[in-house]
Amino acid sequence: MSTLLEKHIVELLQERNDKAISLLYDHYGDTLLGVANKVLRNEELAQDVLQESFVKIWKKADSYDPTKAKLFTWLFRITRNTAIDKLRSINTKTDKEIQIDVSDVYNLGVDSIRPEFMDVEEHLDKIEEKYQIVLDALFFQGMTQQEASDELNIPLGTIKSRLKIGLRELRKVYGPAMITFLLNIIG
Repeated sequence: MSTLLEKHIVELLQERNDKAISLLYDHYGDTLLGVANKVLRNEELAQDVLQESFVKIWKKADSYDPTKAKLFTWLFRITRNTAIDKLRSINTKTDKEIQIDVSDVYNLGVDSIRPEFMDVEEHLDKIEEKYQIVLDALFFQGMTQQEASDELNIPLGTIKSRLKIGLRELRKVYGPAMITFLLNIIG
């Protein structure tokens, strides 16, 4: 593609001229479709990604800086990232479909654990409250990490971190055997 045509397309894009999308599609559409198809390995999804990419390109036209990248490189990155996002979305959706909506798996055995008999409550008081809350939700209320995240309005990553740190603190009190026992409860 000539530099002159590329400059013309960029000018049209930044002016929000509809001709820019037609020119982009005519000159880059097949190549960008190939990029999406290579990531997704599905022609139909690749076409969807190409369409989403052109929408993003249109919306982000002002952010293109020719001193940082050639037009094709910018288009390529947007299309590739959109395809990767689509692939992740599909994988996440598939993972969620496998899960059962209502499950008592995490509640099994929770009622038989009596914290007052294990003096856990006494030792839970020795760790910071933010860890106490997470450990209580996971071990004694039978929540999954995602459920605890939703219920406590705490990001899932923070729940995982607080669980790890809270268990490390309890390990100092109980030793590794008790922590293994607790971990077996939540699967």
